[in-house]
Amino acid sequence: MQIPFLSRHPRVALLRLSGLIAARGGIGPGGPLNVETIGPVLERAFALKRAAAVVLAINSPGGSPVQSSLIAQRIRQLAEKHKLPVIACVEDAAASGGYWLACAADEIVADPSSIVGSIGVISASFGVEELAAKLGIERRLATAGEQKSFLDPFRPVQPWERERLEQLLGTLHGEFKAWVRARRGERLKAPQADLFNGRFWTGREALPLGLIDRLGDARGEIRRRFGEKAQIVPFGVKRPPLPLRLLRGAAVMVEERAAWGRLGF
Repeated sequence: MQIPFLSRHPRVALLRLSGLIAARGGIGPGGPLNVETIGPVLERAFALKRAAAVVLAINSPGGSPVQSSLIAQRIRQLAEKHKLPVIACVEDAAASGGYWLACAADEIVADPSSIVGSIGVISASFGVEELAAKLGIERRLATAGEQKSFLDPFRPVQPWERERLEQLLGTLHGEFKAWVRARRGERLKAPQADLFNGRFWTGREALPLGLIDRLGDARGEIRRRFGEKAQIVPFGVKRPPLPLRLLRGAAVMVEERAAWGRLGF
């Protein structure tokens, strides 16, 4: 029997970050990733006794830029506090906000077939003004503030609204690009205009571009760095019982399905 406090083998925290990144957490744990649900798990992983490193197993199509930033900043704060190296290991995807999280690590490892990148920002909605008119639906709306009904789906998009949306998306894109530059620095090997246009690549394609550091997987990377006898300690948000998972709501599931769909999954 191995007694943990007597073992001299390296201990590595393996933290799984999976799913859509969104502020709403659903009912209980197991919903989208956000700083509220994953923050306590991060705290426990970085506080692991005698830890040699924290490995992030990332499998996310992205989502909220704010939650991506908050989680990434929490990772960096804890890494500096505990003086631990952080390694991101991409599984199916670290795209958009998922890549934002990966850049919080000191090094990024990916499978040759992983999806990596998608450094961009997207906004999607619907306009139903013509459908409402055909159905004889009258829109009754009152606001105090001329821009309060920004992008109301029951009326055509106004030129000022389109301009304002482009400004917002450009500002958020600038934050994303600044984060990638700060974290990847001189490791980026392609023109930034090509890297930051929203395109995504496979892990094998991303390697010569400098978006990742090596090809591999989480457990293989741990063994390579810390030896065959390294003790892997898994961390993650526990999944709730099936009835509670079903109560997360159709809107969240549809949004997550759409996010994965943009990557071809």
